[in-house]
Amino acid sequence: MKISVGFFLILILVLGSEVMVMPSEGRVCESKSHTFKGTCLNDHNCAVVCRNEGFTAGKCRGFRRRCFCTRNC
Repeated sequence: MKISVGFFLILILVLGSEVMVMPSEGRVCESKSHTFKGTCLNDHNCAVVCRNEGFTAGKCRGFRRRCFCTRNC
């Protein structure tokens, strides 16, 4: 029983850390890049493509390594 409770708490901490947005930063909008082609291996390349799409930044994310663009809402 203690192991399952511990696992549940760790799971909540991991999932909760990805969703949190600091109040001083404001809301961040995110969208999958429409022009990035192939597997995203380098955050810098993703960010350059995202800036050309009108966003402020970009990062490679997920198991499938896709480029996601971000900007302040």
